[in-house]
Amino acid sequence: MPAPQQTIRRSLLVLSAALSSLALTAPLALAAPSPTPTPSATPTASGSATPTSSATPGSSVSPTATPPANMSSVGGTRLAQAGTQVNQAAGVPVLPKDLTARSWIVTDAESGDVLAAHNAHWRLPPASTLKMLFADTVLPKFPKTTEHKVVASDLAGMGAGSSVVPIKEGESYTVRDLWLGVFLRSGNDAVHVLAHMNGGVDQTVADMNAHAQDLQALDTHVVTPDGYDEPGQVSSAYDLTLFARSGLQKKDFREYCSTVSVKFPGETTKEKGKSVRGTFDIRNTNRLLSGDSDVSVYPGIAGVKNGNTTNAGATFTGVAERGGKVLLVTVMNPEKDEHNEVYKEAAKILDWGFQAAGKVQPVGELVAPKNAAQASAQPGATASGEAGGDKAAKPAASSSASAAEEDGSSGVGIALAIVGGLLVLLAGGVFLVNRRWPLPDLVRRRPRP
Repeated sequence: MPAPQQTIRRSLLVLSAALSSLALTAPLALAAPSPTPTPSATPTASGSATPTSSATPGSSVSPTATPPANMSSVGGTRLAQAGTQVNQAAGVPVLPKDLTARSWIVTDAESGDVLAAHNAHWRLPPASTLKMLFADTVLPKFPKTTEHKVVASDLAGMGAGSSVVPIKEGESYTVRDLWLGVFLRSGNDAVHVLAHMNGGVDQTVADMNAHAQDLQALDTHVVTPDGYDEPGQVSSAYDLTLFARSGLQKKDFREYCSTVSVKFPGETTKEKGKSVRGTFDIRNTNRLLSGDSDVSVYPGIAGVKNGNTTNAGATFTGVAERGGKVLLVTVMNPEKDEHNEVYKEAAKILDWGFQAAGKVQPVGELVAPKNAAQASAQPGATASGEAGGDKAAKPAASSSASAAEEDGSSGVGIALAIVGGLLVLLAGGVFLVNRRWPLPDLVRRRPRP
């Protein structure tokens, strides 16, 4: 595409993103439909669940089988449309025909171009892929060497059958230990310990929702920080990709999500009158990273996060590099009921993406955070992207959303909020049109045990 046309295309996407900001102050009736209740379920130890015969108060929710007619247009109007969006043209490989996921998206991680998508903004239960937002929100607040002794209240409130590391009450762990437990074993116990360190589950949920708004992940509503099925907890393939892209700016995040296996601190025992701390092996459950009997390690894979619950089905976001291109893929809830199907479909989409990169014209883009100027200057918690322990740091709040909340339903307040939101987006237009967002020190072609 000639440079002037490329600039025009991106400018239109910026305008689309600006118009999407109106949703922050629009009536709730214009928002994407909420998921509909389904029979309650009894989770199993693996994080999946067996449906029971009747719904009960507080039971989980799952979406309808059909995507809503009107979805968010953040990132481009094509992404608001149901079904598969791709600019098929001469020289562009054909998408795999056996994709069954309710929603998926493949993007260039650095330019933000959306190469292809299917129901990208469908609001669905995210399962443990929501832990990417949890990590991107909380990880910068505590240095990795900080030690914490676990008390009973740290482990309270986890859903029945939650996946665990396990973390033991009365034992001390470093922050690095806890994050490895989050990423490798999807440990809800590690999430709850870190959430209590952050001021509690309610505070952490509020922080995550605020950070999602800052990232313009407007399909997302957080109810619990670990991604366990809860009424009203939703995200989208588009938003999960935003979380991964933001998280990968942080060195510690990249380290944790790309780690295949590690020795984890166990329980302290007495041997010959001395206290001895044992260890045990934990291995990453991301099968494109660690492999399985029917799934090979994906070439160039470097993370990010997988999940599985009753209402979410299997979910996965991955990042891989090949030939200088870094792609992100998110797959949500394949209908095909086969072992490791989510990874198989993700691998097929990545293969297509690497073949199509440089040939296919994008159908949209990943928008930059609202605080894009600060994020581009300092993508991590510190200049190196490491966790810096700045507990005072808070995500920038949406000016339009704040104005709307302060002025209630006042027409003047809404008008001011809309104008304010548009001015902010126009001020950042040059960054959105011309940006590249490199992933420094991304773990590439790392040897796998």
